Amino acid sequence: MTPRTPATAPVAGTPDVAPAGVAFAADQARLAPRRRRVRLTVVAAATLSMTLASCSSSDDGKPASSSGSSSASSRASGSAGASAPANGNRTQADTGLPTQAELDAATGDVSKLATKQLAGQVIVGYYQGTSPQAAADAVRRNGLGGVIVMGDNVPSNPTDESAGLPAVTKAVQGAVKESGRSWPAVIGIDQEGGPVTRITSGVTPLPGAMAYGAADDAALATQLAKDEGQELRSLGVTMNFAPDADVTVGPSDPTIGVRSPSSDPQRVARAVNAQVAGYQQAGIVPVIKHFPGHGSVTTDTHVDYAVQAQSVEQLMKRDWVPFASAIKAGVPAIMTAHIVVKDVDPNVPSTLSPKVLTGQLRDKLGFKGLIVTDGMNMGAIVKKFDRGGAAAVSALEAGADVVLMPADASASVSAIEKAVASGELTRQRLIESAARIVATTRHQHVSAPDASVRGSHDDDARRLAKASITQLGGRCGRDLVGSRVRVEGGTAEHRATLTKELKARGVDVGLQGTRVNLLEGGVYNAGESSAGGGAEATSPDTSGAIKAGNSGVQIALDTPYPLALRGSDTVGLAAYGSTQPTFAALADVLTGKAKAGGTLPVAVGKDGVGSSACR
Repeated sequence: MTPRTPATAPVAGTPDVAPAGVAFAADQARLAPRRRRVRLTVVAAATLSMTLASCSSSDDGKPASSSGSSSASSRASGSAGASAPANGNRTQADTGLPTQAELDAATGDVSKLATKQLAGQVIVGYYQGTSPQAAADAVRRNGLGGVIVMGDNVPSNPTDESAGLPAVTKAVQGAVKESGRSWPAVIGIDQEGGPVTRITSGVTPLPGAMAYGAADDAALATQLAKDEGQELRSLGVTMNFAPDADVTVGPSDPTIGVRSPSSDPQRVARAVNAQVAGYQQAGIVPVIKHFPGHGSVTTDTHVDYAVQAQSVEQLMKRDWVPFASAIKAGVPAIMTAHIVVKDVDPNVPSTLSPKVLTGQLRDKLGFKGLIVTDGMNMGAIVKKFDRGGAAAVSALEAGADVVLMPADASASVSAIEKAVASGELTRQRLIESAARIVATTRHQHVSAPDASVRGSHDDDARRLAKASITQLGGRCGRDLVGSRVRVEGGTAEHRATLTKELKARGVDVGLQGTRVNLLEGGVYNAGESSAGGGAEATSPDTSGAIKAGNSGVQIALDTPYPLALRGSDTVGLAAYGSTQPTFAALADVLTGKAKAGGTLPVAVGKDGVGSSACR
């Protein structure tokens, strides 16, 4: 999800839960006559073993016991405290969905809430500023189930215990606890890596998802997700709106780009399943996105709703392959996109469509977990569907569980409460969603690791960079540059970073020598603004960039498509990111100290998926 400031049988070993759509389907049939007319106008997954972490600390920073079981049977099925898992000392979460016992316990707990409290519990809202008080007040004001941390909510020193994200997340957990709710708050973030990275300092920097598709290494993807998950948990984050499960169609995809692992559905599925396992091992709830698939539509839903013209049959063969695979593997949460599926419901975005969320995602694909909306403050929703908080009611009616980042949280709470009072929405529908939220957060909640994990995984990040960088042309494993190099293009910061890495390897960088041209084309720049705030990622200053042409080496730092324009005597390197570990790995490849380990995850001109000079 990037809101502005996205087979039916359970797999062996995956906890089974009661079908989520049965009771809801009955509600839908009964409520259909009263539904708002205004809205209608317009790959088998690997089972990965888990190892217990040897050192952890509690959410308040105190050391946690190193003993304890990670099995579902060892956990109490009653309420868990907001600052510790149910058994008090668990250091690693179980993968998969909550058990039926956990769902039953959560249902009993949330049933005690008043309707207004239930309405707040299913909303994860945005807050202004960076202060802990602002975040806590947003929760207190409307009884929210949690908050989303956008880029403009991240303090200048995000890892500072007293004024950074640890203080923010602690304040949010405290606000939920003060309200009498004995379960963890949802504290979500879009920390995908690459252009959608909210925390940009103090943590290990990671490239865009396309790097995972280029490396195509499940074990490595799991390790990186676990690394990132541990760092997020140490800051108090409980949910990451990642990984991206979209299958990109290439250069005509304006919104997803490098955020997608590949144009090959199987590569995407492998990358997504591996990352989901790593996040869960770290105690983070992963939310894959953006169902029904954002990689094959050409409209940016931050601005307006998009229309998916493919049939369900076509979607099942491409866009839905990663989602179906992840569902079989027990993914706990899926984010919806504000995309109209013309073949299913031609008038309503999927986020608000019972035919898509219940009929397709729940019933056809068999998803039993948590459905999270994309940002409800996006243009696709607020322009046509959200008068007085109506969109929140519509999303819940459609089958969503978490209403994420509505433009007006207070209006949404009020609209939900009124819908229950009028009979348009049943109280049981609210209980169902609230229980899924509570059970899922409890199932994943573990003691937070010590602060020492923050920013400590550069070695793994460099492994990913080396495994993903893709060479087109030239001789693999040989020096691609001479003893003297001229670095051109890109941003001043990126030129300086590569220059530093090359000099550290004995290369003279100046105005002469082998030309190395940095290409910044394709950088994600979706949506300029949204109602309700929350700054989105924007393109960096590329005043130093030049267009692709003939040079010694051209390096694509985002999507690799510009490399299609390189000259026949020019070596192309696709990097899929611009982090420091990526530049270090690039310097190794340029100087022949390492081979480029990746293969193309998308077609680039005449070079198809799987191409590489090193394969």
